[in-house]
Amino acid sequence: MVNQQKRNKNDLFAYPFISFFFKNKIFLTLLRTLILGLFVYAIVRGFIAPSKEENSFTTMLFWTLFWPFFMVVTLSTFGRLFCGICPHAFVGKYLSKIGLNKTPPRWLKQPIIGVLLLFFGWWMVYYMYPSAYKTPLSSAILFSVMSLIAFGFFFVYKEMSYCKYICPIGTLTRTFSKVSFTWLGTYANSCQSCKTFECSKACTYGLKPFSFDHKASMGDCTLCMDCAQVCESINFKLTKPSSSLFQKFQSSTAEVWAILLITAAITITMSFHHSLSRVAISDSYFWVKTGQWLQNSIGIGGIDYVGISALLWAVITTIGFASGGIFIASKLLHVNFKSAFYTLSYAFIPIFIIGGLSHTYEFFFVHHYSNIVNGFINGFHLPIQEVLPLASKSEGWLKIFNMMNYIAIVWAFLILAKRLTFFEGKFLKKALAFIFASLLIQFYLGLNLYKVYAFTTYGAKKGEHIHIKAPPQALQECH
Repeated sequence: MVNQQKRNKNDLFAYPFISFFFKNKIFLTLLRTLILGLFVYAIVRGFIAPSKEENSFTTMLFWTLFWPFFMVVTLSTFGRLFCGICPHAFVGKYLSKIGLNKTPPRWLKQPIIGVLLLFFGWWMVYYMYPSAYKTPLSSAILFSVMSLIAFGFFFVYKEMSYCKYICPIGTLTRTFSKVSFTWLGTYANSCQSCKTFECSKACTYGLKPFSFDHKASMGDCTLCMDCAQVCESINFKLTKPSSSLFQKFQSSTAEVWAILLITAAITITMSFHHSLSRVAISDSYFWVKTGQWLQNSIGIGGIDYVGISALLWAVITTIGFASGGIFIASKLLHVNFKSAFYTLSYAFIPIFIIGGLSHTYEFFFVHHYSNIVNGFINGFHLPIQEVLPLASKSEGWLKIFNMMNYIAIVWAFLILAKRLTFFEGKFLKKALAFIFASLLIQFYLGLNLYKVYAFTTYGAKKGEHIHIKAPPQALQECH
């Protein structure tokens, strides 16, 4: 254990004011208690006031403040901050201390479980039944069930197994936080003489912070900062954005499939279903035609057939371009396809998480700000007049946020170019491999350009506003 440490300028812990917010134990406990209180209150209020007309607080907290606003912004900047203050993890640490501390069976120790729960339990349900999670009551039921499952896992199994394997957003946050510009690690010189390993003992997740730098991976670290509170050798430094993605690290099957499935379910499906389906010629698009065919063939009421069709086509398209392109690239480089697939697919991370900032920032001014403030006014019956949005969607300056889509594309190209250097090959073959391995990135670029072209050329359907973004309600809940 190190009690004193000379810190570098890029270490956020070197600045007392910043260090207080990130590692002060009392402050963090009070913050997590406050968030837990809001979480519980939102669930209770969802049962007491189940309709949207009488209760905007519950849906605001879960589907505006927590996701997408706080989650998307922090994942792309500071990393897994949400996991560090998550109510489930906060309670889970105490349950783990008094629980049975059993080792999960091998079949449960699969992070892909959480990814599949998120994809099928949320996204497929959402696109099939759009109103399924929109009410305060349905939100309260969803998070009540999730909480019971989470607390049960924390009590029975050790090392926060729920967060590692079952949590629907656990693998998602671990994966997409790799694009951030912060890094938790240690001062190697101080660690060389350490014999107590207090940082490892303090970690409820059973991690070894002193190994993060060497592995170029923070693993399941949730930035809870328990290690930083017991050893001064821990640093939380500013790095180049996506620094770990430009290095070699042990790839994860679950992370790669989280990248592909979430990119398909959010970025591509939203473009298909909530954007291009509003073009005047949308009836000619293949996902709309497929949806209409499904509706005529199945005929069960209440299902959004175009929505589920858009999701399925988005998955096929995303996986097809990613795997097909990388397969050709692997042949050009004479490397194993599996190795190439699980190495190069990390380059697709920016498509969702950086590209998603376009909607998140714009929607803060158009919807998020007023929804959050008015939600708290409603939830706590504050004697304050409700506020209006900071901007209207028609204001031209908001288009500046569209640049995030193209920044995401450039960033994905850069990461892919670097990760291709991990394989041997002549320049010409690597150039050709780059072209094929980047097919998904090229498709995303083409999709963004086509949306502008389609609305400019054909216009919107009668009765639709001419824009190329998802409707406010859909993106607030799903981005």
